[in-house]
Amino acid sequence: MKIHFYKYQGAGNDFILVDNREKLLRNPSIETVAGLCDRRFGIGADGLMLLQHKEGFDFEMVYYNADGKEGSMCGNGGRCIVAFAKHLAIIDSETNFLAVDGPHYAKISENGDWVSLQMIDVDRVKTDQDAFVLNTGSPHYVQQVENLQAKNVYHDGKAIRNNETYVLNGINVNFVEDFEDHYFIRTFERGVEDETYACGTGVTAVALAMAKKKNLTGNISSPVRVLGGKLNIRFNYDGSKFTDIFLEGPAELVFEGEIEAN
Repeated sequence: MKIHFYKYQGAGNDFILVDNREKLLRNPSIETVAGLCDRRFGIGADGLMLLQHKEGFDFEMVYYNADGKEGSMCGNGGRCIVAFAKHLAIIDSETNFLAVDGPHYAKISENGDWVSLQMIDVDRVKTDQDAFVLNTGSPHYVQQVENLQAKNVYHDGKAIRNNETYVLNGINVNFVEDFEDHYFIRTFERGVEDETYACGTGVTAVALAMAKKKNLTGNISSPVRVLGGKLNIRFNYDGSKFTDIFLEGPAELVFEGEIEAN
């Protein structure tokens, strides 16, 4: 079956998007999704998203990881699918859509290149020795380090993701270096099983974890830098619960085309 696809990227996190409102692509197999995301034999992406009809919402976001399995919430994917919905003229400047972790609200700039996506509230942040563990739509491990640029994120992140605590369900592993005016973050993502250029739920988890570590409260804005560019996370923290969490950054249409999908 030939499908029409769009390739988007948000701070280097790249995705295949398909307008599936007519349900032409029904329950794609693991092999089909993994093949489309393959960087040598397919289109190449960190994940595949289907935009579908959903009663009571502007659309539904269905997300698959690059390994072909249906995934948990993807923050940068959420921002990219909002830009995609604007491109398709489904929405204008605001939207309410449904993802796997529940409803999301988002705003998009007039030219469609900057998306502010509301994330789920977070009221549980656990510790694992010197690291923080929390769920921002996907589960995340956050560890502060020095000299992050030189760190072997693939090796160290893979080891944590596959240790006896996390191997069964997997976890995304984020390393952060604090530069005072911003955080530098690198992430090993489960499902991709490699370091990615950005991770939206990951940078969100880092910003919240660092606020807790520093005992910051009130309305907070946290600029972050990732391998693929710059993002911003703003939120409110009352000392026990994080609310009004927004992940903000660029979303860009790279190209579109057709491909044969088995």
